[in-house]
Amino acid sequence: MVKHIVSFKLSGTPEERLEVARRFKAALEALPSQIDVLRAIEVGINQNPAETWDVVLTATVDTMADVERYAKHPAHVAAAALLAANKEARACVDYEL
Repeated sequence: MVKHIVSFKLSGTPEERLEVARRFKAALEALPSQIDVLRAIEVGINQNPAETWDVVLTATVDTMADVERYAKHPAHVAAAALLAANKEARACVDYEL
């Protein structure tokens, strides 16, 4: 089992960042029904104004090869495109359980 954890820092006003984060969250949460290798996904929008990262996701797949399949799936690519104009930074960690 592999955990795929990604954090995003967005650009824009707080209101713009929140709107983009909400749309992204909704798109990601729809992915388990569309991507067969995706066992689970959890998406959080930062509520702490003292922190600078806006969104975090934790996805669970069976293997590292499944991380790549998930990343390249058209539904995931479409969800990621929602952030394109506002993505300032991305950090990722993948680890086996």
